[in-house]
Amino acid sequence: MRDLVFVAFLAAFFACGFKRPFIFVLSYVYIDIVSPQRLTYVLLNSVPISLIAVGLAVGGWALTDKKTDVRVAPRQVLIGVLLGYCYLTTISADFPMEAREKWDWVWKALAFAAFLPLTLRTRLRIESLLLFMILAAASIIIVGGIKTIASGGGGYGQLDLMVSNNSGLYEGSTISTVAIAIIPLILWFTKYGTVFPPDWKVKAFSYGLVFACLLIPVGTSTRTGLLCIGLLAVLMFRDTKRKVLYLGIVALLGVAAIPFLPSTFTDRMSTIKTYKGDESASTRLAVWKWTWAYVQDHPLGGGFEMYRQNQIRYETDLLERGDDGQQRIVHKVLVDKARAFHSAYFETLGEQGFPGLILWLIINLTGLVRMEVIRHRYRKPEEGEEWIAPLAGALQGAQLCYLLGATFIAIAFQPFIYMLLGAQIGLDTYLTRKRKAASYRPMRKVRPAPPRAVPA
Repeated sequence: MRDLVFVAFLAAFFACGFKRPFIFVLSYVYIDIVSPQRLTYVLLNSVPISLIAVGLAVGGWALTDKKTDVRVAPRQVLIGVLLGYCYLTTISADFPMEAREKWDWVWKALAFAAFLPLTLRTRLRIESLLLFMILAAASIIIVGGIKTIASGGGGYGQLDLMVSNNSGLYEGSTISTVAIAIIPLILWFTKYGTVFPPDWKVKAFSYGLVFACLLIPVGTSTRTGLLCIGLLAVLMFRDTKRKVLYLGIVALLGVAAIPFLPSTFTDRMSTIKTYKGDESASTRLAVWKWTWAYVQDHPLGGGFEMYRQNQIRYETDLLERGDDGQQRIVHKVLVDKARAFHSAYFETLGEQGFPGLILWLIINLTGLVRMEVIRHRYRKPEEGEEWIAPLAGALQGAQLCYLLGATFIAIAFQPFIYMLLGAQIGLDTYLTRKRKAASYRPMRKVRPAPPRAVPA
């Protein structure tokens, strides 16, 4: 029965796209984020719905959109260059078969990110994209929030987010990072949204969704989510006018929330103090050290999944209970192999080498700079432009949360983030077109003066 509901929903979605082709773009966004084929048993598993959606999206743009003033931003070119470089490292990868499996979804994320800004020609389209991204992620976040309230979460890797496969946005640290990153965008819709005018119903849903987003790091017991919450609090302090009041409210809410936090969350957060008391943190440092040593001899990287060859040795202090019932700290030296990167920065460095890391950093840092330029340019907006600077700030804040979370998660090629980059580029090129149109003034034709009468 659930399969039939998903099929009917997607069929209606695609049907609307034939009337408004941009809906095909939104359908691909939904499919790529939610992965409905993973939530069904038979019907959608046997149909390449993602390929169908992207084919219709590109075809709809090619046939119906205006191309006269298309702008290709430098970041789109850089994403294309990164795509080409990833292909080269894939065909020469240390693990060819495993690398091709990752390449199969990475190239789609990069290609769609380069294509997406071409479709974002209006404010309505930019809003619609961000709205679908938020609502698609919300379908996972709301489930996690409800289960966190009902059961207090389940600890790291234990919160059931509709699927048993702990990958993509359904992985605890990844969904925690994304949940906190989209909060600035959700709050933007409570003030400036036009698809759903921000009445009390929209605001009630938005604030409820923000609460669910804050619950996700608690339910998944992810330290990355806690760090992102801290960064978000700093970013919101930057934009608030009543800073003293803001600090007081944040402190009050923080203290009030402590008694309600489950022990699984507080116990895991306590391991932030020292990396030696946590095996996960110890392996991270060991893998990062191994990756740095690897690229000294292989500066162009080893291709996707190259971490499978690592062998690491690390020290950790574990709390163990002895035969007498007393707890003691035991120092151990452990050996492990094929440990994942646990960092987007080292993921890119190890797999794509120094050229790939430089490209990836330029793409992301340029986004931060461009959003700051837009915030500064529209800080004193004209009538009808009040929404621009806050949206640029929200997109910048979302990316900063991602970049912080990416320090501890291998999400360098997470599709959701590249959609966010596509939205940034789309906003930038849209505003450039508007400024160009506003500055263009056709030359007035000067009529020749009538001939003067010649005196007789």
